[in-house]
Amino acid sequence: MFKVDTAFKWLCLGCAGIIGVLMMGFFIQLFMSSMEIWNEFGLGFIVSSEWNPVTNKYGALPSIIGTLSTTVIALIIALPLAFCAALFIVDARPQMGNILGQAVDLLAAIPSVIYGMWGLFVLAPIMQDYIQPFMVDKLRMDKLPWVSDEFNGFGILTAGLILSIMILPYICAIMRDVFQMTPAMLKESAYGAGCTRWETTKDIVLKYGIRGILGGVFVGLGRALGETMAVLFVIGNMMGMPDNIFSGATTISATLAGNFPEADGMQRSALFALGLILLAMSFAIQVFAQYYLHATSAKRGEAR
Repeated sequence: MFKVDTAFKWLCLGCAGIIGVLMMGFFIQLFMSSMEIWNEFGLGFIVSSEWNPVTNKYGALPSIIGTLSTTVIALIIALPLAFCAALFIVDARPQMGNILGQAVDLLAAIPSVIYGMWGLFVLAPIMQDYIQPFMVDKLRMDKLPWVSDEFNGFGILTAGLILSIMILPYICAIMRDVFQMTPAMLKESAYGAGCTRWETTKDIVLKYGIRGILGGVFVGLGRALGETMAVLFVIGNMMGMPDNIFSGATTISATLAGNFPEADGMQRSALFALGLILLAMSFAIQVFAQYYLHATSAKRGEAR
């Protein structure tokens, strides 16, 4: 029995170690493949906005701005909807909750290219004919610096909407499972003490499942950062710096998908550098999340 337990321990350790090795391998491979661009431009590659394969001038800033902009818009839209939907599914009658829960799981299984096609043929015309004119003509949002009075249905806002629809079922499904794991005794005790449903959710459910909830948020965030096909259909694929949320733009993933097949030489190295930047962004977000959870564990009464 002892030998079996020891072997199982080393097997688990080896499997966990493979994850770290793969992560280091990704960083090393991307860094080595992008050495040419770093030697040529250095860190200026990150802050440059020029992308011209003819003159071999490359900059990552437009792709970074497009990635962050669409991700922020997607999270702003998806998070409150996913939170409310998960709460409703958990507290709904079992029959209704099961049906809605299965519908959420089915939405998560739809391929991203389908979302992109739907965005191209359905959402983009709706944005051009109704939503964007309403924002400009009725709400007068063109007075804001990040909104323009020129639009064609494509751009950062449309891509952000597509991403929000894509990541919503992922976040909702994880939040639903986390809410269901909250002991009923805790919620009943809160109700018995006179707490409202919102107070019980805010002070009991959220604090009890904060790790799982943040895990769901970062799963959606990772999906939004790395999404390719859905964004490629509707963002406009413009390599310049976007002026507003209606502007055509690009993301790191869209740039890689659109340029990698025919890329060679310096351009290929620039694309590898973009991949390295995207991986570093995702890694930094995960590190920040773990640090936040550790730093605030004492406030939640967790052992540090």
